[in-house]
Amino acid sequence: MTPIQVRADEVVTLNQSLVASVIESALRFIHPRTLEPQDFRTFCFWGLDGLTAIDPSISLTILPGDGKTSQSVRMDIGQKEIASFTPPNGADLSSCVQFTIKVFNTAWAHSKTLRAVGQEALMQSFFDELFNHLDPYSRYVGPDPAADDRRERSGDEGNIGVTLGLSHDAVIIASINANGPAWSAGLDAGTYLLAVNGQRVKGENLDEIASMLQGPAGRAVRLTLRKPGEAAFEQEIRLQQVPPQTVYIEVKNRVAIFRITAFSSDTAEELSQYLDQALTEDKIRAIILDLRGDRGGVLQQAVTAVALVLNHGIAVVTKGRDPQANHIWTVQGGDMTQNLPIAILVDGRTASAAEILAAALADHRRAVVVGSATLGKGLVQAVGQMPNKGEIFVTWSRVLAPLGWPLQGVGIIPQICTSRGSAYLQEQLSALQTGHLLNESLIRVSRDLRYPVPVPRILEIRRQCPAALGTEADLDVARSIVTHPLLYKAALRAIPDIDAPNTQLP
Repeated sequence: MTPIQVRADEVVTLNQSLVASVIESALRFIHPRTLEPQDFRTFCFWGLDGLTAIDPSISLTILPGDGKTSQSVRMDIGQKEIASFTPPNGADLSSCVQFTIKVFNTAWAHSKTLRAVGQEALMQSFFDELFNHLDPYSRYVGPDPAADDRRERSGDEGNIGVTLGLSHDAVIIASINANGPAWSAGLDAGTYLLAVNGQRVKGENLDEIASMLQGPAGRAVRLTLRKPGEAAFEQEIRLQQVPPQTVYIEVKNRVAIFRITAFSSDTAEELSQYLDQALTEDKIRAIILDLRGDRGGVLQQAVTAVALVLNHGIAVVTKGRDPQANHIWTVQGGDMTQNLPIAILVDGRTASAAEILAAALADHRRAVVVGSATLGKGLVQAVGQMPNKGEIFVTWSRVLAPLGWPLQGVGIIPQICTSRGSAYLQEQLSALQTGHLLNESLIRVSRDLRYPVPVPRILEIRRQCPAALGTEADLDVARSIVTHPLLYKAALRAIPDIDAPNTQLP
């Protein structure tokens, strides 16, 4: 490719080869996977609106043929016609990519605004406009943010996998990541950290101490530690790349509260290890899964989490146009909690994989959901790696809960609604004392929904338990329910029988 000559003293180069490669790879990835079929030409025309989004003086107009002339695409900048292009064959990927690059190249040569924002912004705007026509979750992520996301998912440099805290003036290990080397080494939360590699840490900033516990994977650090009431000792631990911690546990009165902040590549393993620890050491009698604010993540991790507490059955169903998107996710193998009572806390920010976990356990009468209507993200994205190291996320399947209802838009309507005020909450708890769930008809209506659900119908259902931020009262209600068998069983009975003929998947 030769540089575009803008002025005698100004040469600006658009890397046409790279841009073409990214667009071709992206469209090849997107085309078979979208929920509704579209041709390549439509994708390109949608994306080219991104030129106007950057430089409003640019306009593209499709001119119909008149019998003597063929259809054409005219580019204007301001009031001036700049160029005319022959539109591509909608079924031919190569011609659509070539057409897009010609339009890009011409606009780039004539628009200082485009050149000022740069090539990556041009591609970002192209994909933003394309995906604006699809759904809220399909997107393009450029190389730099994609690299940041990958580091966030897998962990960055090596560390020992602990969170530090202060107890009076002393530095303590506040929590331990179940996937890190500190866990494998047998360190306990609450242990005092006295020194790192012989350097005392008392009085140091916690961030500075944490940096002392980071470095290249494989490097050893020597810790001086002391358990309460015992003598100091030293322990050597080798740094590892540790995915960010997503599961946190607190045990009060033998009720284990697991706060799950996201579903990353190791969330189910974290939950499994913490469950095993709580069951063995704390002899817990009930479980609360706190999914408030959890925006989701990896679908398979949600399914694996379901498998930890469900003996067998359907965890979730995904349906899309691509045959590979159609899947019935089933679990079997045994409930490691041995049927302990479970409550799940949700709120208006609970989404995606977190909704899948909550819906699965609720539909199988394995947990009582407490809180408000959730976000309602029931679409699954496939991820494609682009030649420039960016990533394409395209929605390719819809999510159905085990009872067959769609999560998208509807979200989860909890058995116990806490978002309508304390008076209504008290009415619900009083009804539970008599073995009756006040929300039962609403719960059954939400479970009887089948795709597609009209938006007015969705809004009508959701407004009866409106989405809201969770509060401490939610936790108190959940604790009351899992520790009172009468309340727990009454709330479970409101869910339709998954084996009933009218609740089979469509």
